[in-house]
Amino acid sequence: MKNLLFAILAFLIAVPVLAQENYKTLSKEDSVKIYIGQQTYEVKTYTEKHKAKKPKNIIFMIGDGMGVSQVYAGLTANGGHLFLNNFKHVGFSKTQSANDYVTDSAAGGTALSSGYKTYNGAIGVDTDTLAQPSILEKAEAKGLATGLVSSSAITHATPASFIAHVPSRNQYEDIAADFLKTDIDVFIGGGYKHFTDRKDGRNLTTELTNKGYTVLQDINDIEKFNSGKLAGLTAPEHNDRAPERNDMLPKATAKAIDLLRKSKDGFFLMVEGSQIDWGGHQNNSIYVVEEVLDFDQCIAKALEFAAKDKETLIVVTADHETGGMAINNGNMPKQTVKGGFTTGGHTGVMVPVFAFGPGAGQFTGIMDNTDIPKKMMKLLGL
Repeated sequence: MKNLLFAILAFLIAVPVLAQENYKTLSKEDSVKIYIGQQTYEVKTYTEKHKAKKPKNIIFMIGDGMGVSQVYAGLTANGGHLFLNNFKHVGFSKTQSANDYVTDSAAGGTALSSGYKTYNGAIGVDTDTLAQPSILEKAEAKGLATGLVSSSAITHATPASFIAHVPSRNQYEDIAADFLKTDIDVFIGGGYKHFTDRKDGRNLTTELTNKGYTVLQDINDIEKFNSGKLAGLTAPEHNDRAPERNDMLPKATAKAIDLLRKSKDGFFLMVEGSQIDWGGHQNNSIYVVEEVLDFDQCIAKALEFAAKDKETLIVVTADHETGGMAINNGNMPKQTVKGGFTTGGHTGVMVPVFAFGPGAGQFTGIMDNTDIPKKMMKLLGL
């Protein structure tokens, strides 16, 4: 029965290919193998000191599609240094889904958000399509402040897995509606049209406003926002690539931390660097490197806060690897990377896990992707 359910859902997910998924179409024009070094940025060193053995806050950072090669490509492009270098506790995560050796972002995101394996395409539900609460929802129920930040649409697979419960990742309007069922404090990403241009005629931005949220679309306005609940919808669907989006993701990460840190009971924040995955789908080394470096700048914002706060755990990982990326050649002093790719899709290899802060020592060795949220939940007493 379950195999039949998997087959039916896989078919529904596969058709049609929507604009939300058009980055998965590989073309010869997009396939670029060599990244040529550009201006580097300074990487600061942060000391890992704790006030207690367990964290008050957790910042969970997911580099979608980010395997070891993607990390090392970014490190090479920045002359041998990333803010990730500050993370001394390192492990690996197995990423397989319930029905496939190679996971998609929906099943991967659900495993990382809830601790449950599910079928490819599922958002926040188990293999029987029963809703399973995410760490964000459990944190909210305990009184912690909560947030989501993404460079994709906020309704896309990974962020959706932390707040929505639907059988198919393509149910973008249903996913947007699920935001109204929570009291999440801040969310920033694309997907504005899924809140406004809807088949059911609802305008969810009006409903959000009535629920006490300030709805903003411009990242400059978002940066100026100081208090209250924030819905930042920065693009009709996905945001642009890193060079064109004006540091949107690092700015959004900093703003989310600034708003959430005011909670006396602590907070949980998930930040996704979505488009590392898209560079892998396109077999484009330049795209991959630019997105890894942008994501590393988000990690810098988290580290700056955590090093001062001393009560914040940062966990950085990926939902899967994309592209079967290898580094066939490169030059650290010249910051050049020659990538090679085995596929335009995802692969089944393990992905790295990095941790910094109280409880970081629990994220070493080889673990299952479902172990990561379970460890974080235990540390927060959820």
